[in-house]
Amino acid sequence: MAKRKEDNFCSPENAKRPRLEEMEDLTRDGDEDFTNGSSTLTAAEVGIIESIQLRNFMCHSMLGPFKFGSNVNFIVGNNGSGKSAVLTALIVGLGGKAIATNRGSSLKGFVKDGQNSADISITLRNRGDDAYRANVYGDSIVVQQHISMDGSRSFKLKSQTGAVVSAKKEELIAILDHFNIQVDNPVSVLTQEMSKQFLQSKNEGDKYKFFMKATQLEQMKEDYSYIMETKERTKEQISQGEERLIELKRQCLEKEERFENIAELSTMKTNLEYLKHEMAWAVVNEIEKQLNAIRDNIKIGEDRAARLQRKLEEQQARLNEAENKYKDIQDKLEHISQETNARAPECMALKADLAAKKQTYNDAEVLYKCSLSEYKALKKDDEQLCKRIEELKKSADQSLEPERLERQKKISWLKERGKALQDQESSINQEIEQFQQAIEKDKEEHTRIKREELDVKHTLNYNQRQLKELKDSKTDRLKRFGPHVPALLEAIDDAYTRGQFTYKPVGPLGACIHLRDPEHALAIESCLKGLLQAYCCHNHSDERVLQALMRKFYLPGTSRPQIIVSEFRNDMYDVRHRAAYHPDFPTVLTALEIDNAVVANSLIDMRGIETILLIKNNSVARAVMQSQKPPKNCREAFTADGDQVFAGRYYSSEYTRPKFLSRDLDSEISHLENEVENKKAQILSLQHHLSALEKDIKHNEELLRRYQLHYKDLKMKIRKNISEIHELENIEEHQSVDIKTLEDEAQDNKMKMKKAEEKMEQEKEVMENLRSLKVEAESKYNAIKLKVNQLSEQADPLKDELNLADSEVDTQKRGKQHYEEKQKEHLNTLNKKKRELDMKEKELEEKMSQARQICPERIEVKKSASILDKEINRLRQKIQAEHASHGDREEITRQYQEAKEVYLDLDTKVRTLKRFIKLLEKIMTHRYQTYQQFRRCLTLRCKLYFDNLLSQRAYCGKMNFDHKNETLTISVQPGEGNRAAFNDMRALSGGERSFSTVCFILSLWSIAESPFRCLDEFDVYMDMVNRRIAMDMILKMADSQRFRQFILLTPQSMSSLPSSQLIRILRMSDPERGQMTLPFRPVTQEEEENRS
Repeated sequence: MAKRKEDNFCSPENAKRPRLEEMEDLTRDGDEDFTNGSSTLTAAEVGIIESIQLRNFMCHSMLGPFKFGSNVNFIVGNNGSGKSAVLTALIVGLGGKAIATNRGSSLKGFVKDGQNSADISITLRNRGDDAYRANVYGDSIVVQQHISMDGSRSFKLKSQTGAVVSAKKEELIAILDHFNIQVDNPVSVLTQEMSKQFLQSKNEGDKYKFFMKATQLEQMKEDYSYIMETKERTKEQISQGEERLIELKRQCLEKEERFENIAELSTMKTNLEYLKHEMAWAVVNEIEKQLNAIRDNIKIGEDRAARLQRKLEEQQARLNEAENKYKDIQDKLEHISQETNARAPECMALKADLAAKKQTYNDAEVLYKCSLSEYKALKKDDEQLCKRIEELKKSADQSLEPERLERQKKISWLKERGKALQDQESSINQEIEQFQQAIEKDKEEHTRIKREELDVKHTLNYNQRQLKELKDSKTDRLKRFGPHVPALLEAIDDAYTRGQFTYKPVGPLGACIHLRDPEHALAIESCLKGLLQAYCCHNHSDERVLQALMRKFYLPGTSRPQIIVSEFRNDMYDVRHRAAYHPDFPTVLTALEIDNAVVANSLIDMRGIETILLIKNNSVARAVMQSQKPPKNCREAFTADGDQVFAGRYYSSEYTRPKFLSRDLDSEISHLENEVENKKAQILSLQHHLSALEKDIKHNEELLRRYQLHYKDLKMKIRKNISEIHELENIEEHQSVDIKTLEDEAQDNKMKMKKAEEKMEQEKEVMENLRSLKVEAESKYNAIKLKVNQLSEQADPLKDELNLADSEVDTQKRGKQHYEEKQKEHLNTLNKKKRELDMKEKELEEKMSQARQICPERIEVKKSASILDKEINRLRQKIQAEHASHGDREEITRQYQEAKEVYLDLDTKVRTLKRFIKLLEKIMTHRYQTYQQFRRCLTLRCKLYFDNLLSQRAYCGKMNFDHKNETLTISVQPGEGNRAAFNDMRALSGGERSFSTVCFILSLWSIAESPFRCLDEFDVYMDMVNRRIAMDMILKMADSQRFRQFILLTPQSMSSLPSSQLIRILRMSDPERGQMTLPFRPVTQEEEENRS
């Protein structure tokens, strides 16, 4: 409970004068029920409270002294008058804790505001045979307690005469134990707050604890627990004693051995000399074994050196073969390249000549076909004219001459009309061809623009993805190497933490390198390419784990980073003897800052970066690599534009800007943003062009459709016109025709035929000549083209072979270097072994010389030198010890006797403790059975008293003790209702519950031992009937127990009490003006129940 705030109800005026209390002794005649049969009982002699006096306690300046009677005492008064302060002072004054009062959590809270300290004085009766140190204290003991503002307190225990006997709390505890006073026992002192909690408690465990504490069974249980803990500690002491016995026994045996070995001193000296002889030759034996082992190792090493030399020679042969193969392929490629370059101008000239001759031939062929068509048409007309003339000559009938003339006239008109229609048809046909050609050309242009648009869109998407990656990499550089890289690296860290990797994989390699010169960024990216995104693993097991992790982040079908498997080394390869060197240009290896040796070694193994030069200028790179002999060990070079330069060839880079190694991110982002904008503008322009082409195509197709319909109509008209002419010409009648006219026309037609034939022959001759020229040009072009293609076909596999040969050369070089390093390392080790052999042989000679001096004849030794050395040291120590004690046999005897006595004494104690534990277990079993029987008796007595007390008001009830679960269930049925239908106390009214609680407390009073009982506001929730019944019950019990003291606090007037000398009423004055009620907010019963 928090510290009380007395400022609200205790003014400074109140502190200046003590409170006046009224004491009233009721000496009226007692009630028959109260005094019947109890007048002969003796009043209490020890442990009851005679008086209490308070100063500056809580909000009261002075209370008391209160003189209490020996039996029943009522403290009555209104709220705030100081009743509870008296009870609180009783608990605190007799050594109780502040929290037990439910009035505060610290003692300093009981000091009145404005004061420095508080004082409590309690007088206890100390008479009769059971008095505590009666010769010292007399008939009463005065307990005075002083409480300071800082919460500390001090005690003074005084005698009846006022003399201070003791100031120790231990003395107070002894007095309380002697009188069996328990201020923290709720049966002895039941405060108002504890009473309220108990009344409203829903916890059956709390009721059980209340019962156990009231009957001191809880103290007994705690004592038993303490005894069992003591037993366990005793067992530990026994265990420690047994361990100590083992050590003492060992010491005793050592002393006994010393005692027995005094006579064996000479024997030990003889044994020591023999052990020295064995030791000398044991050392010789061990050195000889070491020599044999070294000789065996040298022999094995020489064999291995020979094998390494053979392997090195084989590797050199393979390297020479690979270099020769590379040179042969390179020479072949160089020859093919020169031949191809030499034939290129001739091929281009022949191709242009062939195209020109094809065009000339096609033009001549068109002219020839036109002449041929004209000749065939004239020939057909001639045949028709001749046939007509013959028909006319044979005709003898001239009677239908007018009609014939009319038909002839109509035929002539129809032919003129047909010629006009054919001219119109030819014109429209030409228009249709023009439209078709225009549409075809527009469609080809549309297709080309569409492909260009798709290419630009792909480039735009690539640039946008790259732009996003660059922007993301501003916050996380690792995202340059892929959007999944940060998550993949976290997964790698997690897997390494769980122990799935032998060594943590390293990568991406591009994130582990740094440029010394930013201008080399594009060159190094063009050189390393996919290796910048690669990872390194120590072995194939780590590779499989990394592959499994990558499958989580890279979808099937998408490209994954390369994984390089190579044993991790802490040191970088020594490449000084095989690295390229140029005074003006760095290699890729020297142009990079690489902190991790694993990364550097991987790039050396996979790309040979120590042999690749970086030359910024293209022309300088060509001059260095091609115009003269390349620098030593230099295989290739890269320019600042990313171009790759070999000794005999040059490849342009497919990259324009660096993607991974650029340091100027803002510049790269700005450049890409400009590229994106340009591509978007280009796409927009292409889309406009496509739209215009689609409109032209649509317009031309519409015109083509119209002309095709017109052409169709003309065809129908021409066919109809020809049909009419045929009908007129096929009429079988003898017509009179002007034969002369027809013959003239036929003669004119024959002349035209002759000219057309001559013209046709000339054009045919020209065409044939042009054909022969075209065929000759085609054959020449095809021949040169075939040779160029053959050269290209020969070069392609040679290029692949050259790359393979190049890789093979690198592999063989690394293999040779590996064997050279292995040979060098092995030879160093072998020479070291040989030097060690020489040293061991010299050492053997020295040790054998020493051994012969100690023991001339060599003896066979089976023990090792280390074992013999230990035995010699142990025997030497024993001899020294014996020498030290040899002259004092009595001292050795005395030490042996003392060790034996200590051992026997401890052994006796351990045995005694074991018997004690065994007896204690037997006693505890019996005591625990007695405890259970005592608990059953108290439980039964409590039930009987409870039933008896309830029956005085016609109540019936039941108490159920569950000792296993430590719960107490109380059920009460008011009135004469159904006895089977018991109600929980929570279902009762306030008065009924208070009455039932009083019955329970009186039951506990009947079975509990204590010189006094205090009860605060026991009747607060009772009505008048229940209060009267409860009061009668308490008074009746008090009359039956006159040897005990009862202190009851109530706000009631108690005017209805019977007159008796055993009852004393202490009436408190009303609170003084200015003192108000305690500043606690009202608490409802429901809230109180929830809190409890």
